[in-house]
Amino acid sequence: MTPDALAPVAVTTRSGIDESVHFGVVVALGPTGEIEFAVGDPSVVVYPRSSNKPMQAVAMVRAGLDLAPDLLALACASHDGTPAHLDGVRRMLAVAGLDESALHNTADLPIDRASAREIIRHGGGPTRLQMNCSGKHAAMLVTSVGAGWSHDESYLDPAHPLQQRITATIEELTAEPCAHIGVDGCGAPAHAYSLVGLARGFRAIATGGAGPAGSSVADAMRGNPVMVGGEHRDVSQLIARIPGLVAKDGAQGVFAAALPDGRAVALKIGDGGDRARSPVMVAALRRLGVDVDGLEALVSEPVLGHGHPVGEVRVIAP
Repeated sequence: MTPDALAPVAVTTRSGIDESVHFGVVVALGPTGEIEFAVGDPSVVVYPRSSNKPMQAVAMVRAGLDLAPDLLALACASHDGTPAHLDGVRRMLAVAGLDESALHNTADLPIDRASAREIIRHGGGPTRLQMNCSGKHAAMLVTSVGAGWSHDESYLDPAHPLQQRITATIEELTAEPCAHIGVDGCGAPAHAYSLVGLARGFRAIATGGAGPAGSSVADAMRGNPVMVGGEHRDVSQLIARIPGLVAKDGAQGVFAAALPDGRAVALKIGDGGDRARSPVMVAALRRLGVDVDGLEALVSEPVLGHGHPVGEVRVIAP
């Protein structure tokens, strides 16, 4: 990503003064799949990070993964690490006769602060189970066991049969070759491609263009939004409140969403911060004609002074 690909998308205001300007890229597709509007360069290559997870899940279902809808949603998740999430990962692993010792993602504490405090209070620390990507990794293991592929640490190798299928599926759904494959924060391959390609990928899943596997993933996410993130997370709130929406957040300021009628949005905040991500997504959906009344308060990013709201993130584009 180069600076000239970015444009101002939001301003953070504190006590009546504009304090920070957030630059980024936004692209929206209309019902036909053509670009409806864009801010910045939509062809910019990005790491969608965890926004790749629904496409990774499509590849796994095509390879034979068969899970209950709540667990399939968890396979797409960057979960909060609450007891319900951790129990879901254990249930998923048990499908293949595995336990959490089979996981090879990075260890971490839960995203959910209350859950993290509870673990620390009882003398615990970071584990692979608690890390927000453990659902995806559990699904990778279950898929590999079912297909007869190796399910040791090699499942994270881009040359592993599962990862090759994931790469092919991402390239199919985004309608472009991956520009690069790096290493994600959890240890899995991280695919890079254009931001407009990310919008196309979500559009394929939301509209049924990814086939029966994509429809299964979309229905699982729509029916279990809290499993995709958490009770108070922006992504879960948007899925729950906008009928038919499929959405997924990603690290470093990425967000993607799509509707069954083909409308889709993908965005990247240039410096990787998340403060402007949700307000910009809501503004982009509104410009596409999506009813977002009442959602602003759910995804707002208040600016605090001495513990009290003294400002806000104000969207200036789109």
